[in-house]
Amino acid sequence: MGPRNRHPQQKAKDFSGTIRKLFVYLKPFKIRLPLVIIAAVISAVFTIFAPQLIGDMTNAVANGLKMTAKGPVFAIDLAEVSRIGFILIGLYILSATFNYLQSWVMSYISQRITFNLREQLSKKIARLPLSYFDKTETGDIVSLVTNDLEIVGQNLSQSLVQIITSTVTLIGVAIMMLRISWEMTLIAIVIVPISLALISFIMKSSQKYFADLQRETGRINGHVEEILGSHEIMKAYNGEKKSIATFNKINENMLKSAWYSQFFGGLMMPMMSFVSRIGDVAIAVIGGIRAINGQISIGDILAFIQYMSQFTQPLSQVANSMTVVQSTVAAAERVFGFLEAEEQSKDSTEHKLPARVKGSVVFDNVNFSYKQGEPIISNFTAKVKPHQNVAIVGPTGAGKTTLVNLLMRFYEIDSGKITIDGVDIKKLSREDVRAQFGMVLQDTWLFSGTIAENLSYGKPDATREEIVAAAQAAHADHFIRTLPDGYDTVISEDVDNISAGEKQLLTIARAILADAPMMILDEATSSVDTRTEAAIQSAMDKLTHGRTSFVIAHRLSTIRNADLILVMDKGNIAEQGTHSELIELGGRYAKLYNSQFEES
Repeated sequence: MGPRNRHPQQKAKDFSGTIRKLFVYLKPFKIRLPLVIIAAVISAVFTIFAPQLIGDMTNAVANGLKMTAKGPVFAIDLAEVSRIGFILIGLYILSATFNYLQSWVMSYISQRITFNLREQLSKKIARLPLSYFDKTETGDIVSLVTNDLEIVGQNLSQSLVQIITSTVTLIGVAIMMLRISWEMTLIAIVIVPISLALISFIMKSSQKYFADLQRETGRINGHVEEILGSHEIMKAYNGEKKSIATFNKINENMLKSAWYSQFFGGLMMPMMSFVSRIGDVAIAVIGGIRAINGQISIGDILAFIQYMSQFTQPLSQVANSMTVVQSTVAAAERVFGFLEAEEQSKDSTEHKLPARVKGSVVFDNVNFSYKQGEPIISNFTAKVKPHQNVAIVGPTGAGKTTLVNLLMRFYEIDSGKITIDGVDIKKLSREDVRAQFGMVLQDTWLFSGTIAENLSYGKPDATREEIVAAAQAAHADHFIRTLPDGYDTVISEDVDNISAGEKQLLTIARAILADAPMMILDEATSSVDTRTEAAIQSAMDKLTHGRTSFVIAHRLSTIRNADLILVMDKGNIAEQGTHSELIELGGRYAKLYNSQFEES
């Protein structure tokens, strides 16, 4: 198996390509998206006119102030001031309404995109080959489906709308400023390249740290999941200090990445504000001189200063949005990378197995390697007759489990052929192949749900009577009835209220209930005591009777009655025959069996 990918790339390899892929997900919203844009534009336009109305109101008040020989005389046109005031309030209300409208619609769009991506990710997981999960940390995948996807959904809504409104505001404000004074507008324009230079510097500085933060988030998720899943082992070997040290190292990296990314992101607004305030001072001085000379009104100066603020604010918003976009693209690229990962080959529907499968299995010159150039199974050939009980033995790494994985089409062989009742399994759907097998592994697997739901996993339409009968055959009925809710007791893989042996009994009952024509048993009785093992062995004998069964055996005393024993070594058959034949042969099997007998 190849090395796991613990470290995603630190920087987006294809920024523009990822952006284009995101916009593909916006295509289904051809009506709603223009509505968002129109609402955002209208909201921005209404906001743009507000400073000019405030300036007009200021002029109406200033014009009503008359200086006479007797002193100031107030002759303010209250009707005009009120009219402008009501128009201003109306604009604010309309702007807020359209702003809410575009926010509401955009939230719907972003949530639907998140929903669609989450659905695609779920389906993608089912289509990926096991080799992908051999090379990728589970924590990375969990982080991708939860954290990265959430970032894409939230930031897409925020940044897209902000970029639209900021662009419209920038253009509209520039026009209004030119109407008031082109000389003062030049001062505002000078600020733009300075602001853009600051934005470019901060974006380049922050991009790496946002990508690092995503990477470290995946690492810490993987570490926490690993420790929680193996908590007892960690404690048994006094690994707490090592675990905490590893966690602290990742946590420190996260702190560094988060601090720097937030530092540079937070630096954006203060720097832009500083540049903006310098511009305000220059405008106040020049505007004041022109007002004294009667070249401009006080209201226009006030309006221009507000426009000046609005002129730099969109730049700040765009800068902030681009920081958000960096984070979004880093997350989206991981999501799309996962969605574009090479899938298992498409299922063939060329052939169908008969309604009643006899269980004849042939391995014809099978070759397989997890990694190219490093063969695990070489030129493997074996013929299994219907209803035979086949035991597969051999040292660790001999290819025993790999052989079963190939039989179930968990992996695709490099060359050769595997047939069931004469039909090449490559010409069958994976579902059809796997439906022919019941499986009991050494490592138990239970999902969150009731005991009854766990037992009926391979036969969802099973009746309660069938479930109970299967449990009785696996000698699990007694302990199930001692649980608080019996067959309706809720359990999961991580439950502590049932023992490892009892979990194994449940998986055996599940295989019995599935009633498949062939069985795969990977040392199914290894987690039970001697007394229970004898009972389970009896149940297994009944279960495998009349079925082709493959038993991966570690304790050779459990397979003496096997019809055929395959002794594997380095991916091929070293010996084969019955127990008595192999003992008489005096080869690898005999030595291995005698060594276990002597140890016992």
